[in-house]
Amino acid sequence: MKPSRSTPPFGLLAALFVCLPLQGFSLDFNDPISPADINSHAAALVERMSDEQALAQTFMLGWVGATPSPLILDWIRDRHIGGVKIFGWNTEDTTKLAETVGALQTEALRGAFHIPLLVATDQEGGWIRHVKGATSETPGNMAIGASGRPMDAYWSGYYIGRELAVLGINMNFAPTVDVYTNRDSVIIGPRAFGADPARVGILGTAFMKGQHAAGIIATAKHYPGHGDTDLDSHGVLPQINASFEQLWERELIPYRLLTKEGLTAIMSGHLAFPKTQAGLTSASLSSWFLQDLLRGKLGFQGIIITDDLMMNGATMSAGSLSRAAKEALLAGNDIIMLSKTPRLYDPIWTHLVDAMAQEAQFRERIRDAACRVLAIKLTYLRGEQAVPWIPDLKKVASNLPDPEGTAFFLNLAARSVTLVKGTIAENPSWEPGSGTPRKPDKGMGGNPVFPLSPEKAGKVLLAGQYEDFFTVGKMAYPGATGYWYDPEGGTDLVQYAQKADTIIFCISKAEGLPFLQSLQGLHKRVIVLSVLSPVYLNTVPWVDGAIAVYSYARESFIAGFSAILGRIPPEGTLPFSLNQGP
Repeated sequence: MKPSRSTPPFGLLAALFVCLPLQGFSLDFNDPISPADINSHAAALVERMSDEQALAQTFMLGWVGATPSPLILDWIRDRHIGGVKIFGWNTEDTTKLAETVGALQTEALRGAFHIPLLVATDQEGGWIRHVKGATSETPGNMAIGASGRPMDAYWSGYYIGRELAVLGINMNFAPTVDVYTNRDSVIIGPRAFGADPARVGILGTAFMKGQHAAGIIATAKHYPGHGDTDLDSHGVLPQINASFEQLWERELIPYRLLTKEGLTAIMSGHLAFPKTQAGLTSASLSSWFLQDLLRGKLGFQGIIITDDLMMNGATMSAGSLSRAAKEALLAGNDIIMLSKTPRLYDPIWTHLVDAMAQEAQFRERIRDAACRVLAIKLTYLRGEQAVPWIPDLKKVASNLPDPEGTAFFLNLAARSVTLVKGTIAENPSWEPGSGTPRKPDKGMGGNPVFPLSPEKAGKVLLAGQYEDFFTVGKMAYPGATGYWYDPEGGTDLVQYAQKADTIIFCISKAEGLPFLQSLQGLHKRVIVLSVLSPVYLNTVPWVDGAIAVYSYARESFIAGFSAILGRIPPEGTLPFSLNQGP
């Protein structure tokens, strides 16, 4: 069970600024080289490349559909791009996805230097799970923050990574190390480990090391930090009014820790910080953020990848997609990522090729970026412990979901369950050493709310929006009635609630609050099972009890109902304060 892979020597990447070509080799990606010669070999490969071949290593493209489009195959076959990005619309059938990855890599390996693709995705765990199909649904980052154990972060990264490796995916845009500063943020929320920067850094580092052990290139995001805004950079360019001093002691602490521990890659976010030297320029297009601060002050030596350049946060700042691509590369990004495949005659490519021909500085920057990308590939995509370039389809069915990971994620869900409100009685069924539940709330008075047995609960109404909530809830409380509340539909929840003794209400978004508030004053026992971020529990102090889990995975519902029934102690601790404002 213990992984054998150790973290590669990424300190070697520092030499990329002055790397010299390696002599005496055939200059193929598969040439045998020592770790000390990685940077020189990367430089030698780039020296032999044309401008277009070097530029291609900086492109990472997505495509639409379950099978590879002719366009993405053209870009790989004719342009020899360096990477592809897998999105949720590509992944419902995991076997088909593995076949697709194999087909794309086969085309890439036919290129002049036989260089494999970076194959990336967003598999953060919990809420963000782009590779669906047979992969694990996990409790997520905020659950790790609630457990507080770095080993939970490590094994989460490891098992998520091991599942990706089966599919031939060698790069993951995780961990998310945004600090949960703005409680109104719906774009970050449960994707964060919590509100304490140092703890976020420690857990993020452990998650990264788990991914490295599985052979996956970890990518921390969204630099320099997306946690202090309730705006989504997919639609606008958020402006965060934090000074450099605030950034240094808050958002940048995770990156400072991760960099010292061998961080391989960083995703730059489409975020503006007007109180810094970057002004209103997006951090993803700012040389001050990427070169002066990240490379210079923090000493980061891995590769920098843009968030999707097709997001409005990038194009609004630059004025056009072509200008955004050039500005991103000049600012210090080594890879530009586009969620959709452009036409081969796309103006982005033409604009960049022309700029390389006319501007020596830009040409040098592209070759430096290509050198960094190849050094990462030479380090991570070769050797016995590297992710296979061509997936073994026989292993997909037997290894997804990961058998060991399934047991681990259920245990993590149980460890992270958090008692937010309500008194709890002593429960002799808990085994000694199983954990210490939160002490009773002295201000509540009366009889303990938990454990809530079926006999004590009486007639139960389950109100929620997730199938697994109802399935698991009815296993916990046989005979319970289910009510699926719909903001676009009826408002007859109160009528159902009046017939019940206990209402167990599942909430994950603000749209559920009016339904929950409608239960106030009915003189019924109201228990809230919160999934995702429990930030909304601060607005319902009148409920009798509240339990928080941090994902809508089936394992999280099992853990939540187990705590309500008193079968497990709610050991988790909220990774942020409910009473603290943005």
